[in-house]
Amino acid sequence: MNIPIAANVLGTLGAVCWSIQLIPQIMINYRRHNTEGLQRSMMLLWALAGIPLGAYNIAQNFNVALKIQPQILTVLSLITWIQCFYYSSKWSASKCILVVCAMGVMLGGVEVGLVFALLDAVHRGRHWAVTLMGVLSTVLLSAGVLRHYWDIWVHRTVRGISFIFVGIDAAGDVFSLVSVFFQPKLDILGMVIYATEFVLWCGVFACGGYFNLLPWIRMKLSEREQKRTVERERTGDRGVERVEVEGASQDAELSRIGSSTSVFRTPSSIANSRVSVRSTR
Repeated sequence: MNIPIAANVLGTLGAVCWSIQLIPQIMINYRRHNTEGLQRSMMLLWALAGIPLGAYNIAQNFNVALKIQPQILTVLSLITWIQCFYYSSKWSASKCILVVCAMGVMLGGVEVGLVFALLDAVHRGRHWAVTLMGVLSTVLLSAGVLRHYWDIWVHRTVRGISFIFVGIDAAGDVFSLVSVFFQPKLDILGMVIYATEFVLWCGVFACGGYFNLLPWIRMKLSEREQKRTVERERTGDRGVERVEVEGASQDAELSRIGSSTSVFRTPSSIANSRVSVRSTR
């Protein structure tokens, strides 16, 4: 297998996933016209994380897909971030467009400056600067996801976030991780960046299963059991009426015995009572 081709293909798959990862979240926000539960700080941290990540990937000369991927992350994160102000803080559309465009231009300028600075640092043999960008991107990406962990802990549910988005993002992390592995030169820090976020998303999935899926399954099972109980009661009404009619004469006979335990009567106890009554006669 041609390693550069494998790296490009896998990197492209990762970039595709990261290109559409936030689109389900953006569409959900648009359809419900609110962003309750979605952490705007998470989106801002991700938008910021795309800057050092993009500079790191370019300085490390990753495949083209991985060089473009962080830019897509920043753009979609900014769109999702500004939605929080539009729907929750009731900012006007013109104000949101002005703010998000200004943020995009500023962050783009910062990344361009970082790329030239890192390339110069690599040329001078100062690889610590590149490592710093990789660590910074990891910290920002992880902090964004961890911010949602706090919301899960406080509210005991995974709210405001699309599990489709989480799944696509996790898939993008996996493809990107394997793509870095197939690079001509193995980059451990690059693998750590994508692996860390993947592990954190797995934790969100686990929380969703515990706080959201299990209660939903229990509720459905409870509703099904209640329906079965109602059906049994309806079908058993006629049988109960017949038993009461047939047992009326028996109750009259037992009442003459005067036993305080007659409420625990069974067919065998009724027959024995009849025998004992007859024998006393």
